[in-house]
Amino acid sequence: MMHDILPSLLKWQAQGLSAAIATVVKTWGSSPRPAGSRMAIAVNGEFAGSVSGGCVETAVIEEAMNVMKTGAPKLLQFGVADETAWSVGLTCGGKIEVLLEPFYDKKFFEPLRVNLAGKEPVVMATVIRGASTLPGRHLLVSRAGTIAGDLENTELISSIQQAAPAFLEREHTTVLTFGETEIFVESCFPPPKLIIVGAVHIAVPLAHIAKTLDFNVILVDPRGAFASAARFPHVDQLVRQWPEEAMAEIGIDASACIVILSHDPKLDDPAVKTALQHHPVYIGVLGSRKTHEKRFRRLLAEGVTEEQLRRVHAPIGLNIGAATPAEIAVSIMAEIVAQRRRMRLVGSDS
Repeated sequence: MMHDILPSLLKWQAQGLSAAIATVVKTWGSSPRPAGSRMAIAVNGEFAGSVSGGCVETAVIEEAMNVMKTGAPKLLQFGVADETAWSVGLTCGGKIEVLLEPFYDKKFFEPLRVNLAGKEPVVMATVIRGASTLPGRHLLVSRAGTIAGDLENTELISSIQQAAPAFLEREHTTVLTFGETEIFVESCFPPPKLIIVGAVHIAVPLAHIAKTLDFNVILVDPRGAFASAARFPHVDQLVRQWPEEAMAEIGIDASACIVILSHDPKLDDPAVKTALQHHPVYIGVLGSRKTHEKRFRRLLAEGVTEEQLRRVHAPIGLNIGAATPAEIAVSIMAEIVAQRRRMRLVGSDS
């Protein structure tokens, strides 16, 4: 996705290196990566991201070098029906269409970077085919309705602006057709927050795995000796406050995931109660079934409803027989991924 490759693109730009972007804009059958998957390629051969499981990247890199020379975008197709299918390895029965374009438009990518850095989702629109409108033209629409980019057709701009609110509600992609013009439209969301309450042993591998999965990891624990940068080099933010204070400052949106690990009622109970005042995609709490029964009785006595408590994953994590802290961290992240994917399927076109 775009936020995965943007740091590499900006680094190469600062180094004065030409670069290109490859985007999967259409898929058919059993494609290895979904639409919206991206790869960035520098003129020196460095690359980041991917557009397949590794089967077409070499061909894409070769074509990217030509795109950087000509400055003209290019559409590529790979699939089992093509004579190139066996040579590039795409033999899984699928077909993908990839847009290759040079990376140069500061009017578009700088506002994109600013919005994502500010944790604001945006809608990206890229022309992939067009008679009167050149392929590779872009439009960026923010939640506030502001626009940026080099798309000049006022009718297309108006149509994309009208479609934008639906893309800002959930992550998805589609191709919109306006006469002879096809536009790839996608929502670009900043990395989701993973709020970990409790700087315990399990939190160390959990933070590491979460960063690998592109989460914005925030660790909350008022105990300074526990919540240290030396113990947690992978987290984006260390918050040495009580959970209710920390969550008020951090902000909890619908894409956030909250993992409560401290095993201390003084931290866990207010953390659960505060989390339930919002609607994050995931709330999980560490502890045995007996511990949870006692905790839930305490929370019910404080006014939390049974309906609210049904939103809490407890005991936390998928049942994979995990025993070590690292294994428990894997089970927790697996449950979070499963929950997020199910939530994203609600109302999808598939």
